[in-house]
Amino acid sequence: MARSGRRPGASGTREAILDAARDSFAEQGFDATTIRGVARGAGVDAALVHHYFGTKDDLFVAAMELPVNPKEVLSRVLSGPREDLGERIVRAFLAVWDEGPARRPLIALVRSAASNERAAATVRQFLQRVVLRRVVAALGTPDAALRASLVGAQMIGLAMARYVLRIEPLASGDHETVVAALAPNVQRLLTGDLSGTPPADVLSPVPQVAAPPPPRQA
Repeated sequence: MARSGRRPGASGTREAILDAARDSFAEQGFDATTIRGVARGAGVDAALVHHYFGTKDDLFVAAMELPVNPKEVLSRVLSGPREDLGERIVRAFLAVWDEGPARRPLIALVRSAASNERAAATVRQFLQRVVLRRVVAALGTPDAALRASLVGAQMIGLAMARYVLRIEPLASGDHETVVAALAPNVQRLLTGDLSGTPPADVLSPVPQVAAPPPPRQA
C-alpha cells in the first residue's frame, strides 16, 4: 500500500523506504520483492531507493537491521586458501554473533523464521541468493550446492543451540573450543568425501595377532 504525503527530508524518506521494504519482504518474500515495488509503497522514485540502499540485497540487510552485510563478510572469508575455509567460516560466524547488541536482530530473525512460514521463506530466499550462491561459486564443484547447504545447516544449528536455546556448555564455550570442534567437520562438508566411505586407515585390515602356543604337557 503506497504511503501518501511528503516526507520531511532525507531521514523521513529513508524511514519510509525501510517501512515499505519490511512490509514487502514480510508479505511477498525476498524473491518477489522489487525495488520498484518498495518505491511505490514508500511513495518515492525507484532511483531514490537505489540512492539510499543500492541493491535489493543491501536493502534487505538495512530493513532487517542486520549488524553486518553478509556479502562483505563472505568476500573476506572466501578469499583465502580453500584448505582453511571451514575454520574461517566458523570464526567469522562467531565473531558476528558474539557481538552483544548486534546479536539481537539476528536472534529475532532466526526465531521469526522458526515460527512463521512467510518469515522462513524470506530468510531462505535471502540465504540462497546472497550467501549460498557465493559459496557454491567459490567451490566450483558439481556437488557445490549440496555442500553449501550442508554447511548452512551446520551454522543454523550452531545459532539455535548457542544463541537461541543457549545449550551449555556450548553457549558459554570460548571461540577456540568451538572452532576446534566444528571447523574440521565444516571443512569436510566443503571439500571432503561425502560418500560415507570411511577413511583408508579405518578400512585397513586389523593386524592379526598370533595365537599363543598351547601349554606344554607335564
